[in-house]
Amino acid sequence: MSASLATTTEPADIIGQLQRAGSAEEFFQLLGVDYDPKLLNVARLHILKRMGQYLAGEDLTGLPQGEAAARCKAVLERAYADFLASSPLDQRVFKVLKDAVAPKSPRKAAFVSLDALK
Repeated sequence: MSASLATTTEPADIIGQLQRAGSAEEFFQLLGVDYDPKLLNVARLHILKRMGQYLAGEDLTGLPQGEAAARCKAVLERAYADFLASSPLDQRVFKVLKDAVAPKSPRKAAFVSLDALK
């Protein structure tokens, strides 16, 4: 059997498949997660960013492919559920949205000594 034929018939790992996915819809299809296209159109980047945040806390190394795929699916379902319950603006997964509501530090009044006014 040639090397190219062997690599095309072997199942690819789920992480590799997700890395090659070109859209949020592909993530949902690869992992078998149902979704509402209207919600996905509004929050796709937010959902995938949140999924990445959740995946950062998972250790998938050395897991059998089936278990790794099941964990990825659970993480995507969890991230998607976050946006079913509230909006991307409420969730604020991106820095620009977090910064928009961060308390502003009061500006320190400039001190000018009387000697400097001469």
